[in-house]
Amino acid sequence: MMNYKKLSLLILLFSAGLMNVAAQKSPQDMDRFIDVLMKKMTLEEKIGQLNLPVTGEITTGQAKSSDIAAKIKKGEVGGLFNLKGVDRIMDVQKQAVENSRLGIPLLFGMDVIHGYETMFPIPLGLSCTWDMTAIEESARIAAVEASADGINWTFSPMVDISRDPRWGRVSEGSGEDPFLGAMIAEAMVMGYQGKNMERNDEIMACVKHFALYGASEAGRDYNTVDMSRQRMFNDYMLPYEAAVEAGVGSVMASFNEVDGIPATANKWLMTDILRGQWGFNGFVVTDYTGISEMIDHGIGDLQEVSARAINAGVDMDMVSEGFVGTLKKSVQEGKVSMETLNTACRRILEAKYKLGLFDNPYKYCDPKRPARDIFTKAHRDAARRIAAESFVLLKNDPVPGRPGVAPEPLLPFNPKGNIAVIGPLADSRTNMPGTWSVAAVLDRCPSLVEGLKEMTAGKANILYAKGSNLISDAAYEERATMFGRSLNRDNRTDQQLLDEALNIAKQSDIVIAALGESSEMSGESSSRTDLNIPDVQQNLLKELVKTGKPVVLVLFTGRPLTLNWEQENVPSILNVWFGGSEAAYAIGDALFGYVNPAGKLTMSFPKNVGQIPLYYAHKNTGRPLAEGKWFEKFRTNYLDVDNEPLYPFGFGLSYTTFSYSDVALSHSSIGMTGELTATVQVTNTGNWPGSEVVQLYIRDMVGSSTRPVKELKGFQKIFLEPGDVKYVYFKIAPEMLKYYNYDLQLVAEPGEFEVMIGPNSRDVKSAKFTLHE
Repeated sequence: MMNYKKLSLLILLFSAGLMNVAAQKSPQDMDRFIDVLMKKMTLEEKIGQLNLPVTGEITTGQAKSSDIAAKIKKGEVGGLFNLKGVDRIMDVQKQAVENSRLGIPLLFGMDVIHGYETMFPIPLGLSCTWDMTAIEESARIAAVEASADGINWTFSPMVDISRDPRWGRVSEGSGEDPFLGAMIAEAMVMGYQGKNMERNDEIMACVKHFALYGASEAGRDYNTVDMSRQRMFNDYMLPYEAAVEAGVGSVMASFNEVDGIPATANKWLMTDILRGQWGFNGFVVTDYTGISEMIDHGIGDLQEVSARAINAGVDMDMVSEGFVGTLKKSVQEGKVSMETLNTACRRILEAKYKLGLFDNPYKYCDPKRPARDIFTKAHRDAARRIAAESFVLLKNDPVPGRPGVAPEPLLPFNPKGNIAVIGPLADSRTNMPGTWSVAAVLDRCPSLVEGLKEMTAGKANILYAKGSNLISDAAYEERATMFGRSLNRDNRTDQQLLDEALNIAKQSDIVIAALGESSEMSGESSSRTDLNIPDVQQNLLKELVKTGKPVVLVLFTGRPLTLNWEQENVPSILNVWFGGSEAAYAIGDALFGYVNPAGKLTMSFPKNVGQIPLYYAHKNTGRPLAEGKWFEKFRTNYLDVDNEPLYPFGFGLSYTTFSYSDVALSHSSIGMTGELTATVQVTNTGNWPGSEVVQLYIRDMVGSSTRPVKELKGFQKIFLEPGDVKYVYFKIAPEMLKYYNYDLQLVAEPGEFEVMIGPNSRDVKSAKFTLHE
């Protein structure tokens, strides 16, 4: 039964005309609604709306007696995160709605990063689809499932651009390019939020981490960031801005400092840029303990850093309890104005209003939905299809076959005879979903061995051996298999494990080597300085290749690795990232040719760590190295390795081949209001139907500031049957040629431009045109 105080508030709101469902679509009605509510709120209740504690410990039926219940009753909580389950969330929401003075509903947030219980590829893998429809679909399904379990807010998408694969959180982002990252940011926001979050299967998104988190020094998590503002806007800011333009409901502050000020207290970021320049009208939440961490940054005690955060434009405090613990005193002492506090409180209330929680606090608490909407066959089918689309074929050389028969590429192969599946990642269920799969039921995801056995039943014999542990260092393996992702370290000697694997390999017709990183070797707080496949695994791979059996490296990874030996010696390499719930079946689809891999890399793969940061859109120098050269004295290069990546941005092979014609331009010159069309003819010259991502790059040859050697400005994913030809057209207008100059003005400058089109950032055909006043 609804309590009397809650009923009185609802009567008041109805009498003011503020509970009319149709009227809630009006911004003016929202303002009136919140005006009425805020006039009834005490100072403490306003501060309470800014407090986001964490709890995952409340069980169904125990919300009233939980530690958090007393705070909710006093109006000291605006939302909770990491509480999972519609029944538990309903119990807690009842405490807020029926037992607090004003009955203000709570937000319930969770890190729904690449799926809820149906897991999709890690975001870096997802980006390699270059398929915005598939990416939006993955977020849509995640929203459907999370909302069915009571969640109404996700801390996603993460859109941090990163050009340093040492940083573990590259697995959670979309790679090195701001143009592609911006398109993915928009698709994810639309997938989560839908048109306007009116439906009960649409949830609020939170773009993160604002800003520049992916540029941390030394690739070390939480570390300092320092760069020019011109570089910020040209190379890093676009995806955040795209999310704002897409209507994202919330923004998360990053841990790092920007211009010497931690982002969580950076008024230039949170107010001048985010709200003033971009027009963001949602709310800003800190990252986990982001406010209290500023004490260690060295800019004040808890009261001081809390005041600096809210004065900068931060609205909600995740976990630190700096706002709820110090803001009353800061207001009384004049360090924070009531206007500032009211503004932050209003933003939180507006988000709840836009989600429809004031109209129906239990909008996301339908007990019938979990069984109907979570981990459904339709969702799993989508996950399988999208996972296969994310895989990147890095190598597929011909191997000798029968005498007198021309060698053919190893992949795909017919699943028959004895197939050896070897490696520490071959028979692990818990590592398949990838890092940040917090809601996944880990043992429900079939391992690669299990999936391939199911797919080949009655046709082939799958033989399995672990072959090695993850890494020789047991303590390292423990750090790399946290959160229930243990690979069950084998106590046999390395030689015993190897001997078993070699015996299995010798009995087999083909060897699938399931090697690479465990899922927790990438992700948050998982930075690495050595990006090779771990030692004992690499030794296993070398010995498998020595057997003379055809070897396919199925590479599990959350980041670019250094694969020089592998590229030189292994016939076929299929990068499968961490593909999610249905990854095992999707891998089988690719290996057996049921799907033709079409993924393209969204981060460059270096030859060694010493090249990092390595990215395609680099600047030229005054002493550039001539194309095709490795070393020339007094030029920009290394003594021991060339400047090129092992695999460039945009790279990915197929079971078929594609040829590109020269680039044809409709005009050789355009004005500031004109446009031209760049055309290329693409032909499927192989024997398989396949998809190709046709990529458009542009170089500004002369600028008032130095410009990159090329920048992605467009792409099209096309499908061609064998022998088919397709003309691909790109319209080029001055708007595409703009960049932020030294004065941070967004300008297109007259001069010569080079247009480049190809299958990746390296192998392009080019033509030039002139932009004039």
